[in-house]
Amino acid sequence: MQDSASGAAINSKARLNNKVSEQLSQISYWRLAVNLVLMLLDMAMFVIAVAAVLVARNEITFYSSRFKFTLFPVVYFVLTALIWILCLHSSGVYHRHIMGDGYQLNVLIGKATVKCWFVLCACHFVLNMYAKLTAITLTVLLAALLTMIERVIVRKFIIASRKNGKYLYSTVLVGSPEGILSALKMLGQSKQLNYRPVAVCPIRLNENTGMVETETDFGDFLQEINDRWGSRLMMVNYGDRLAERIVAVGAQTVMVTDVLHRFSDNFNAFALQMESLNLEIALTASAVEISGHETQIRDIQGTSIMTIRLPQYSPYARICKRLFDIVVSLVAIILSSPIMLVVAALIKKEDGGPVFYTQERIGLRGKPFKIHKFRSMRVNADAHLAEVAAANGQEMGARVKIKKDPRITKIGHFIRKTSLDEIPQFFDSLIGTMSVVGPRPQRQFEVDEYDQIYATRLLVKPGITGPWQVSGRNDLDEEESRRLDVNYVQNWSVLGDFVYVLRTIGVVIHPNGAY
Repeated sequence: MQDSASGAAINSKARLNNKVSEQLSQISYWRLAVNLVLMLLDMAMFVIAVAAVLVARNEITFYSSRFKFTLFPVVYFVLTALIWILCLHSSGVYHRHIMGDGYQLNVLIGKATVKCWFVLCACHFVLNMYAKLTAITLTVLLAALLTMIERVIVRKFIIASRKNGKYLYSTVLVGSPEGILSALKMLGQSKQLNYRPVAVCPIRLNENTGMVETETDFGDFLQEINDRWGSRLMMVNYGDRLAERIVAVGAQTVMVTDVLHRFSDNFNAFALQMESLNLEIALTASAVEISGHETQIRDIQGTSIMTIRLPQYSPYARICKRLFDIVVSLVAIILSSPIMLVVAALIKKEDGGPVFYTQERIGLRGKPFKIHKFRSMRVNADAHLAEVAAANGQEMGARVKIKKDPRITKIGHFIRKTSLDEIPQFFDSLIGTMSVVGPRPQRQFEVDEYDQIYATRLLVKPGITGPWQVSGRNDLDEEESRRLDVNYVQNWSVLGDFVYVLRTIGVVIHPNGAY
């Protein structure tokens, strides 16, 4: 009997090992295949750009005084295309979580364009090609534009394929039952995250031994899992060979929700086990964790001291952000002047009331200021807010949003939907009470409801546009909009603000969640 049981165990391990090898090869295959296709497409875009510039400038005949052979043009095309994809790679364009992204991808392509320009200039100097600087510049700019267009098309294909379950990272969630349910809710709401839950691994910390073990007290956990996900989620037990079992269910990512805390022995052992099989570890972290901080460790008389700082709050970074606000505000005001005149005339014509609406909001570090907008509601609408909120089953508080608000005028519906009512706030940004990008300013009764974490949004100037405005606006629930705002406070940058401006333009063209 012992020999039979031992043989069964050996066979079980062998089947597990075979399944692990099979799944690893499948995971590696599709990642490699997608990146190879993307690289070939990017190379093709660069070759097209080179050919187009040479034809347009009538510089089809080109040569190197250092390397003279018949196939030099072919070698040149291949070499420069390889330089292009190497620059893209060094900028992070081929990272596993970037291939289906939009605005972030364009920023990385921009970085690669600058790198490629310098490398091409150096190559032309080494090859003695006597190419004009204008031709090199036009080539890299056209290549960047073509690559962005190509990636837009690829992105649409990837997003469409994700709806059918492709190009998603199959994920096992590890944590307490409460933490797993919270993470499942987050993944179900988010359209940006490309994680597809395939299994859960409920765990707990044994307070007596300090070790992590399988959770046995599920409560309503299993019932909620079945109600929301049915039989789509498998259960994986924590313990030896956990990584192999995770790979065997076809997962590429392990998402840790709680219990396993960073810098602990439990987490270190867990991480080594996962990463030994090339599994990615994703952590659901607090928005104010120190992970985004710049850290420095010093050893002072035998004592190690770790200092942390957020570089974006340095005087230099603040000056750059202020200059960004001034430039963008001036450009926006100049370009939108004709639109503002038309909107002002339409508002005045509808009911004869004032064109602008002024309201006190809470700004940087809790300081009140006056915000300016085009009036989209009837005169004295604020006096009826509590009445309208009660009629719609809402209480006065943070994020009171009413979809069919009877106080909104006819022209008001249009300017709200298109965000034209926000244009006067560029004057607020110009004078410095607001910023172009930041959390939206709120009223005092809303600020009074902030908890300690959400109150950190007052550490930056409020913005005309911000994270939740470009991520669903009023369709987001309160928890998700708060998380986006707090995350912005910790991670903002001038380059990131520029990306938000681009995303805002996209939202204005295709408005979602605006009412």
